[in-house]
Amino acid sequence: MNKILPTAIQGTLLMWSLMLGCQNVDAQDADAPNIIFIMTDDHSYQTLSAYQDHLIETPNLDRIAHEGVLFSNSFVSNSICAPSRAVLLTGKHSHLNGQIDNRVRFDSTQNTFVKELQAGGYQTAVIGKWHLKSQPMGFDHYEVLIGQGNYYNSDFIENGERVRSEGYVTDVITDKSLGWIEQRNEEKPFCLLLHHKATHRIWMPDTTLFQEFEGVEFPVPSTFFDDYSGRQAAAEQEMSIANHMDLVWDNKMLDSAGTVQTQLRDPYENRMYSRMDPDQKAAWDKYYDPLIKEFTESDLTGKELALWKYQRYMNDYLKCVRSVDNNVGRVLDYLDEAGLAENTILVYTSDQGFYMGEHGWFDKRFMYEESFRTPLVMRWPAQVEPGGFIEEMVQNIDHAPTLLDLVGLPIPEDMQGESMKPLLLKQPVDWRNELYYHYYEFPGAHAVKKHYGIRTEHHKLIHFYDHIDQWEFYDLQKDSVEMNNLIDDPGYQEIIKDLRIRLTALREKYQVGEG
Repeated sequence: MNKILPTAIQGTLLMWSLMLGCQNVDAQDADAPNIIFIMTDDHSYQTLSAYQDHLIETPNLDRIAHEGVLFSNSFVSNSICAPSRAVLLTGKHSHLNGQIDNRVRFDSTQNTFVKELQAGGYQTAVIGKWHLKSQPMGFDHYEVLIGQGNYYNSDFIENGERVRSEGYVTDVITDKSLGWIEQRNEEKPFCLLLHHKATHRIWMPDTTLFQEFEGVEFPVPSTFFDDYSGRQAAAEQEMSIANHMDLVWDNKMLDSAGTVQTQLRDPYENRMYSRMDPDQKAAWDKYYDPLIKEFTESDLTGKELALWKYQRYMNDYLKCVRSVDNNVGRVLDYLDEAGLAENTILVYTSDQGFYMGEHGWFDKRFMYEESFRTPLVMRWPAQVEPGGFIEEMVQNIDHAPTLLDLVGLPIPEDMQGESMKPLLLKQPVDWRNELYYHYYEFPGAHAVKKHYGIRTEHHKLIHFYDHIDQWEFYDLQKDSVEMNNLIDDPGYQEIIKDLRIRLTALREKYQVGEG
């Protein structure tokens, strides 16, 4: 590690490195950029209004895009929580970092971009959702939720000690994060991973937001009543709003009479609802009891019940998004007031996308667009021009190398992602024109079959394997909602043949091996 240079010399070196565009910033320099990486859980790009504004307005998240850049083609490599977090840290696909699904334990002894930053002079912290089972390593400070955590009065592991934190989890994580920044060593740059639980299932809103979206009738996706014709894997999932969304666990229909009996009634009542304090329960009951009464008297069935569940799902989910947006606003305001905004790299993304009723679903996992895509906006006023719009296909394997490159630290050779720095700084670059995806968790929750595939600008080829052997092909220009599997269409056989060759090459490039 290099010794810290006198401040005057540091400033001169920094100025020259920026002028030359080489970013050879000494990470120990107090003038090196800070990093705040905000990641939510299951936040769909459909519900960030910089992408689409027909469901919700998110002014604070939009502000990051307006003052920085929006990536219109941001994707994940494995649409499920723990693997996405491991990919972020390591810059490697799941099969190489070992976190192929939610069941295995992350090997936190392996190298990560956070460890590289720490070795380079950064003070590092992770606050919020960790979900990797192993102890966080490479962090000077950590306060992480146990497993998925809880929306109300959740327990955290704070540097090895279990601590109960009263309040609504999105507010609490923000409080802890701003508190850590406030007490940091101001002589060193910092990297904070601010990881929210929201908007993960079961979408328990903050009691202060109950009146949001009241009276709103959310538009029903055109594919809501998809019959999955020609798509066996899509037909065999267990993430249907109509058939698999639990009336108590998901829709909060915990009636005092006990007439609404569901598979997940007990864990909702005794693990989620029971965590609330008396004041929180009083506010909760005041809002939900009339809804429960109306529902139990309605005797809904069939399509009417499915549509009712969809509206309740959207209402609760979007209130969780609103809390995220409000708290991102708190972070932005703090950075302004503390004079940190100009030289802080601020990233907002989600660990994957999510279904807002498309194909009749909630959850994620599939390589179809709604779960494959994820929102991504970035801001760095000192270097990145505002109002940018990046169309190149980026992936979550790219975050680690990008952050190291932006602060002038070398990118480890075994990282598989590409640095997005040239895209951000509008420098010439020969960028990728295809993406690789691989989902492994079957048998498992929601019964989505194992699959891998390739996506290009206009086409997608997917192979579902092991328990079934099915191929799917989509022309994304003509069928953006992926309803028509054209794998056997004579008019596309040359394109499909080419995609199979390219998919094999990608698997060799990323050292996938068998399976």
